[in-house]
Amino acid sequence: MTEPHDHTQDGVYAFGLDDVENQVREIHEVPAAEVISTTAVHLMTAAAVKVGLGDMPNARDHIDLDEARKLITALAGLIVAGAPDMGSAHAAPLRDGLRSLQLAFREESIVPDPPGQGPGEKYTGPVN
Repeated sequence: MTEPHDHTQDGVYAFGLDDVENQVREIHEVPAAEVISTTAVHLMTAAAVKVGLGDMPNARDHIDLDEARKLITALAGLIVAGAPDMGSAHAAPLRDGLRSLQLAFREESIVPDPPGQGPGEKYTGPVN
């Protein structure tokens, strides 16, 4: 019979019921607009890296337009769906960031999408 392995030495920690309950207690205090904004920022960051806008010397090595398209489309859906409940103070900068990503995608793409068919444009309309 083998000895049990202590994963804490590997940097892997087990999460118990108490950990989950603590996280649930903390998340219930966060306003929905903040959760939506935080999620949008994560999607924006990932999409920016995938279109080559990462803040690193080899940013162009990380371009993956297929992945960027998925992230930008998800971001557009989140922003368009969440904006009415978030208020303009939260939604306006997210819309600006989304538009910048859509334009960067269009510039990076070798074969441009027809107007209204770019990433997220089914939610936002054509981006010029």
